[in-house]
Amino acid sequence: MIAAAVVGAIFGLGVYALVRALVPSRPGLGAAVAQVDALRARSGSSPLAPPAPVTGTDRIRAALGVRVADFYVRQGWTQRSVRADLAVLDRSWEGFLATKVGLAAAGLVFGPALFAVLWLIGIQLTLTIPLWLALIFAGVFFLLPDLEVRRDATAKRRDFRRVVGAYLDLVAMNLAGGRGLPEALMAAADVSDGWALARIRRCLTDARITGTTQWAALGQLGEDLAIDELKDLASALGLVADDGAKIRASLASRAETLRHRELSEVEGQAGARSQSMLVAQMLLCTGFLVFLTFPAAMRVFEL
Repeated sequence: MIAAAVVGAIFGLGVYALVRALVPSRPGLGAAVAQVDALRARSGSSPLAPPAPVTGTDRIRAALGVRVADFYVRQGWTQRSVRADLAVLDRSWEGFLATKVGLAAAGLVFGPALFAVLWLIGIQLTLTIPLWLALIFAGVFFLLPDLEVRRDATAKRRDFRRVVGAYLDLVAMNLAGGRGLPEALMAAADVSDGWALARIRRCLTDARITGTTQWAALGQLGEDLAIDELKDLASALGLVADDGAKIRASLASRAETLRHRELSEVEGQAGARSQSMLVAQMLLCTGFLVFLTFPAAMRVFEL
């Protein structure tokens, strides 16, 4: 009875999820604006740029990603955290969705293939096992890109925060040299061609072209990349944009705070690794002691 109830509950939950996925809900204002922005981005490509060569597989993958992205927009699924992670990694939302769907399809095939291999080597299983294996592997493979993107985005955000600390010091030095705030922000971003400073430099250039303030552009960049340091920096610059002395003091204190935070994170990571090494050494010693005492223990128990 318990097994039948569990199977029935899982089946009912699957039917409910399928109905929720197929029946479009009423999208919110954010979803509608995101759909308009996506259509504008697709149609706003420059006609003077030479078209990149694409193969048949890339064309199918792009079409699949666009269809899945449209389905997400109709359902009102914004996935802001995942979009921020993809923005940090400079990957497209449509390509990410196409990868997820492709891996889910591969999981649907991998489950029955694994069952066929087990059947050929002589392991007798019930015929309902291939269905469960296909569903389980499809779900696991569907979630694998999310885990990969989150891991890579966390590492790149850590690197970006380190660059922001050095960038604030450079801006403060440029301000102390007599430059204005816009010139200091751009000059500090021109120091290196690293990916973090390149993103900041591109953001400042776009702000100059569009006529928005540079600190507002930095705040928008922090919002897109989910980096709180940039958003706090934009708020601080917006408050004291007319006072050079206050700006220098604020930037210097923020850079020092970022360095202390980075140092504490490095110390925490070193402590965690030391603990993991200690646990590994204890397990190794325990295994060695078991290896030494096992023959003597067997002789004692035989007597």
